[in-house]
Amino acid sequence: MTDVGEILKSLNEFGRFQFGLVLLITLSCPFIGFHMFSQLFMVAHEPHHCNTSWLAGVGFNLTEEERLNLTLPRTSDGTFEECLMYTPVDWELDAIVRYGLNSTEKCRDGWVYPSERELSLVKQFDLVCDRKDLSDISQSVYMMGLLFGALVCGPLSDWFGRRPVILLSWLVQGVFGVAAAFVPTFPLYCAFRFLLGVTISGLAISTLALGTEWVGVTYRPHTVVATHVGFAVGQMTLAGLAYAIRDWRLLQVIGSAPVFALVVYLWLLPESARWLVTKGKVEDARKLLRKAAAMNKRTIPPGLLEQLQPDAKAKSGNILDLFINPHLRKVTLLMSFVWFVNSLVYYGLSLNVGSFGLDIYLTQLFFGAVEIPARVTCIFLLQWLGRKKCQAVCLLLGGAACLLITAVPKDHDAEVDFDAPD
Repeated sequence: MTDVGEILKSLNEFGRFQFGLVLLITLSCPFIGFHMFSQLFMVAHEPHHCNTSWLAGVGFNLTEEERLNLTLPRTSDGTFEECLMYTPVDWELDAIVRYGLNSTEKCRDGWVYPSERELSLVKQFDLVCDRKDLSDISQSVYMMGLLFGALVCGPLSDWFGRRPVILLSWLVQGVFGVAAAFVPTFPLYCAFRFLLGVTISGLAISTLALGTEWVGVTYRPHTVVATHVGFAVGQMTLAGLAYAIRDWRLLQVIGSAPVFALVVYLWLLPESARWLVTKGKVEDARKLLRKAAAMNKRTIPPGLLEQLQPDAKAKSGNILDLFINPHLRKVTLLMSFVWFVNSLVYYGLSLNVGSFGLDIYLTQLFFGAVEIPARVTCIFLLQWLGRKKCQAVCLLLGGAACLLITAVPKDHDAEVDFDAPD
């Protein structure tokens, strides 16, 4: 009896077939980068003030500036308060002009956005003042989708196969990515963002499994890095799209709709031969292995495919097995902590590129560009230092960099320009 790993050695562990598969997977990864960070450009600060149209019923001939001077308090720097207004009174206009208004309250009739910028998520759903935190909540909802997708899509990928979960995730991502641009309410927008998060996890888990199960062990780091490079390209592409397209609805559609072009993957994307064997679908696995050998221009030794049989002694496990064995438990807990730290720092920085006091578009472009050499370098570092030392060195360097950032003097607050290009 033989296994898929032995057959992969005979047909080339990274031939034309595997290269094509990794390329197909990598081409789909930019969409993940887009959805992960696109909202950052949809919630840029919008100048606003309370709607004080109530005064129009008292003073019909007032200019806009005069009306605002009478109904809005000013800040210490002389600008109008964005979230406060003078309490409306039932007075004549002459009395209001003579005595003025002193009592203030929060905006009661909504907000006015005086700028002529394209429609943003902030304008669409009034994410200002007391509602400002809703933009952060929607990002948290998206992250909850990632968590839920990780818990659900992994088992689904084991039960139904890598290919069905990948194709379904792309379909759902395209449908709800485009639909999110036309939602009438903010709660519905959050619901669609949650579903997008679920699909992103489904794709990340299933494509990683499919790619690594078709290549030899020595080429698995290359496969993972290739998909991560696709993710970085998506981040860089997002910076360009967001700079050129300021209407959040149009940006959402243009960043989501191209995923429907991946319908051709129905005919191009293979199932995992390893998964087929574990499910007893040996003949289907043999057909795929013969196809891979033909594309790689290799010949599988006679009788090797006939020896391919599922391991009768193997039993399916579950997540609890990671905590029953002492060694697995230690490794699982350590890696979980490492992932927690990595995610906290990575997303803590990446989701706050607009707060650096620099141009958000160049910052996003830089964040994506720097990931490409960093991830490619990992291949050589893993071969030179090994997994454990490489992980330790990177954690120490990252921690040191974070500490050094706190020592950088903050001379002044730079203004970030979100205006449309000329």
